[in-house]
Amino acid sequence: MGKIIAKEIIGKMVVSSTGKHLGLLENMEFVTESGELLNLVVSKPTEQLLKLNLKKDESGNILIPFSSVKSIGDFLVIDENELV
Repeated sequence: MGKIIAKEIIGKMVVSSTGKHLGLLENMEFVTESGELLNLVVSKPTEQLLKLNLKKDESGNILIPFSSVKSIGDFLVIDENELV
């Protein structure tokens, strides 16, 4: 992946590699010292995302590990196999 500015992808739809809608990108968690991205913070989760029983933040948003991101463009594409 090339350079992407975070504010350009906040609010985009998060989808699985099979095309299932999962929710909207609310924010991202990262390590301030290194800049390493840890998790996507996803709001308005769909039933498909809720079924995966992933961690949630204090606001109830779903946390998707950044390592599961396959591509970023019009959507953020997640590999569901990386989540289980």
